[in-house]
Amino acid sequence: MFNSNPDTERNGKMSIRVVAKHVVKEDGKEGFVTLLQELVQKTRLEKGCISYSLYESLDDPNVVTMLEEWESKEALDAHIKTEHFTRIIPQTGKFLTVPVAIDSYQKQLI
Repeated sequence: MFNSNPDTERNGKMSIRVVAKHVVKEDGKEGFVTLLQELVQKTRLEKGCISYSLYESLDDPNVVTMLEEWESKEALDAHIKTEHFTRIIPQTGKFLTVPVAIDSYQKQLI
């Protein structure tokens, strides 16, 4: 999913990568994934979205992680203000055992 070249630049800017880890209740995974389908579909069409995909952990099927890549911080900031994001994300909490853990990255060090 991610380009392995260090310091990948697009249009003179470093891309932004986001890792959003969700720990889903055992009986909530299907509902969680169903809810996020619209979010993923619409987000992939957004200007500045390079990649936006949901993955299941190899070690724990109730851990699902959204891996995102954005052309810029501005594109990511615009994403979190979209109608679909602001409508869907607040609904995800009922499916989680703990709050989502989000980390953002800009520069590949090695």
